[in-house]
Amino acid sequence: MVQYVIESLAFQLVFIIIYDVFLRRETFFQWNRLYLLGTCVLSFLMPLIALDIFKSKVPGAVAVYTPFMFSNYDLDTNAALLNNTNVAQQLTMPWYGIIFSIGVVVALFLFLFKIRQLHKLRKRGEKTVYTDFTEVVLKQSNSAFSFFKTIFLGDKIKTKEYANIIEHELVHIRQKHTVDLLFFEVLRIALWFNPLVYIYQSRISEVHEFIADAKVAKIHRKEQYELLLSQVFQTENISFINHFFSSSLIKKRIKMLQKKQSKKIWASKYLLLLPTIVCILFYTSSKGQEKDTNTESDIQEVKDTPVKQDEMADVPFSVIDEVPVFPGCENATDKRACFNDKINEHIRKHFSYPESAQKEGVQGRVSVRFVMMEDGSIGKIQMRGPDVRLEEVALNIIKKIPNVTPGKQRGKAVKVPFSLPITFKLTPESDKEKLTKDVKAALLRKEQEEKDRLYKDAKEVPFSVIDEVPVFPGCENATDKKACFNDKINEHIRKHFSYPESAQKEGVQGRVSVRFVMMEDGSIGKIQMRGPDVRLEEVALNIIKKLPNVTPGKQRGKAVKVPFSLPITFKLQKKND
Repeated sequence: MVQYVIESLAFQLVFIIIYDVFLRRETFFQWNRLYLLGTCVLSFLMPLIALDIFKSKVPGAVAVYTPFMFSNYDLDTNAALLNNTNVAQQLTMPWYGIIFSIGVVVALFLFLFKIRQLHKLRKRGEKTVYTDFTEVVLKQSNSAFSFFKTIFLGDKIKTKEYANIIEHELVHIRQKHTVDLLFFEVLRIALWFNPLVYIYQSRISEVHEFIADAKVAKIHRKEQYELLLSQVFQTENISFINHFFSSSLIKKRIKMLQKKQSKKIWASKYLLLLPTIVCILFYTSSKGQEKDTNTESDIQEVKDTPVKQDEMADVPFSVIDEVPVFPGCENATDKRACFNDKINEHIRKHFSYPESAQKEGVQGRVSVRFVMMEDGSIGKIQMRGPDVRLEEVALNIIKKIPNVTPGKQRGKAVKVPFSLPITFKLTPESDKEKLTKDVKAALLRKEQEEKDRLYKDAKEVPFSVIDEVPVFPGCENATDKKACFNDKINEHIRKHFSYPESAQKEGVQGRVSVRFVMMEDGSIGKIQMRGPDVRLEEVALNIIKKLPNVTPGKQRGKAVKVPFSLPITFKLQKKND
């Protein structure tokens, strides 16, 4: 969001510089009006546009593909279970959000105050309704301005000036200049911190006066009109009304009236906008930012999904460059597998089943999430289970985990989240001795109800825990559809994999972490990725885009969104000497 605001400000500054340097002194007033309105809108749209024509495209080559190892401890396993935890913390507004909100409230208050001023003036004045406008005469005033179809005139204005002023204000009314000013007034409320919006409003107000002056000068004697403009009167200090007497504009208006009509050849200056837009599009299309093909304008941030390192505090265990090292795994070849083995061993060592829970037949899975901090300590422990007694046992197990060697991303120690389930299941012998058939049925119902409760309002259900996994084309008759899905997606990646030639020449390699969502209709959406190079990210994006539609996954018989994460590794083959 911060990057978007900075880019919009930069584009507005470029457009205003072009206007002030090349266009402001020309007499193409209507074109200038369109330029100011159009470039202001463009400055908000351009940061969101990325065209494929400006992206680098290089031929592919054969490379080694490292398949994704699906683990019981997949990061997404219990993402939905933990979504509802620490809600208060998630809803806490940062300091800059508070400052922004205060600014918006103040700006809105000032806007409403100005509206109230106009209402009071209209209420106090003497109103006369004409065909094209309503005239409001203000007592003891020499002001002159318009707002929509209302013209406010002071009763001290001379009779001989009346006709010229009315003609001038009617131009504002017919061309709906008030709408332009209100557009910028709304921007001043939402973007009160942006000085360029104020400059835009000042420039458009100036153009409005030039347009009206030029129209009236064709009807009335020019010298007499300039004499009228040379007077400086008091005005209402309201930014979104068209003042007739404005001391800051009088000299500019007289100068512009005396200026000869610009030659048509100078209209070619507006063509400067084209290369400017092309350069901006080149920048927005080629910058190395997160890829997301979702058609919605606002994509919700996904907790613990692979995104850019500078946009997140945690790096998932499944994609980090150097995984945390569990004590005893320092010399292991595969430290990731060793970590999983050690954590299982730790759980078995400290596991206990509360006796009261066994007597009551309480069993089920406690979903646990914790974070290995930059110093190797264990923190931010979260969990959810069917019973508080089981949760307490799980909490004690995690608290007893020893400090680990911290994980590293790009050589820097980072926080690493880790999720796993701890299952409490009564043995068959205990079932025979202590549980009747009715109790068993009640436990099954309770377990299903708990599962339904956990996923009742979940927007996405993880692939590893969903009732019916999405079915990849060709897996319809498979016995294990989950395993078939994994095999098919690996096969799809191998089929469409390519290694950019330029990346090979530069020795660029590494892993691209990919996450996508299988939607309720089976289509593939919300594609996100992070990798060491934009070229590798583009290849991964193309691979995922070519995935066929799947049979949607179902939870409680209803089609739901199913997120799926995997890494795609680009590894250069060693050349034989």
